[in-house]
Amino acid sequence: MKISIGKPKSYIQYFISIGSVCIAAAIGYAISGFAGYKVIAYILLVTVSLLSMFLDIAPVILAAFLSALIWDFFFIPPRFTFQVNTTEDILMLLMYFIIAMVNAVLTFKIRQAQKIARQKEEKENTVKLYNTLLNSLSHELKTPIATIIGATDTLQNNSMKLTANNRIELIAEISKASFRLNQQVGNLLNMSRLESGFIEPKKDWCDINELVYEVVKTIEDNKISQKISININPDIPLFKLDEGMLEQVIYNLINNATQYTPPDAKIDVMAMGYADILQIIIEDNGNGFPDDEIDHVFNKFYRLKGAQTGGTGLGLSIVKGYTEAMGGTVKLENIRPKGARFTIDIPAKTSYLKNLKNE
Repeated sequence: MKISIGKPKSYIQYFISIGSVCIAAAIGYAISGFAGYKVIAYILLVTVSLLSMFLDIAPVILAAFLSALIWDFFFIPPRFTFQVNTTEDILMLLMYFIIAMVNAVLTFKIRQAQKIARQKEEKENTVKLYNTLLNSLSHELKTPIATIIGATDTLQNNSMKLTANNRIELIAEISKASFRLNQQVGNLLNMSRLESGFIEPKKDWCDINELVYEVVKTIEDNKISQKISININPDIPLFKLDEGMLEQVIYNLINNATQYTPPDAKIDVMAMGYADILQIIIEDNGNGFPDDEIDHVFNKFYRLKGAQTGGTGLGLSIVKGYTEAMGGTVKLENIRPKGARFTIDIPAKTSYLKNLKNE
């Protein structure tokens, strides 16, 4: 998570500016017995330089002007007067003031240039993400819509020429395309919920066995070729958590495995409870993930290099967002000899009283 620290309010900056110079002057006064007044000038100048890194230009200029006056009054002989006797000291005082002012202005200008560069970079990244999303959606939404329109048009205009099997196949295509369309729209809506920052888990007693089997059945209805095996102890307790979020997490992980593993791959789904911790493991014997991309797969819109066309890159980012919203963690690792394993740990209250689910 990116954390930004804002600058203090304007009037507070002036207090910080004056206070910092006074503290530096007090330190200088304390050591003035064995440090010459030229050393004190360096201390004050460093203080002004540090202030220019964090404050606006006006408070920094005030600090530069005030430090010059303090140096003259308290440290340049004769002390406790604004009188300067030697030409050298006059030149030093003048140079101190000029250097302090120039340092303040230049540092401020550098900060402004860095800010503009950051804003430009953020804008470029936003445009890049926007284009990525549009490119993904142009395929992911257009393809199922075109399938639905084409199949519907065929059913309407050629109904007399179609056999019963043709109708069944067209209806199956419409159903499959509708499901795919609904899935992509659902991912966008889920991501918008996460981006809003107001998502709160709605906890209730959840039967993990029942939930997993329902998710797997939904995915298998899409006529996938991979074999999914479920290994869950029938006596696993009920867990109090957000069933809708957990269902989406498990669905996205299994669906991701079916999309990116070979047709003959095997997908294993396991769930177990450890002292009020629900652990869900989903692993496959596919090709796994490139080692240099594992740390990025949960990023929004991220797609593996060389991955097949399509996909919005939202599925795994939703997994991470929902898991963390429930107070849990998700970990991805490659397994040997080949394959990938997702491990999810979610803290939750447990109960072995099955009737609690219906309360």
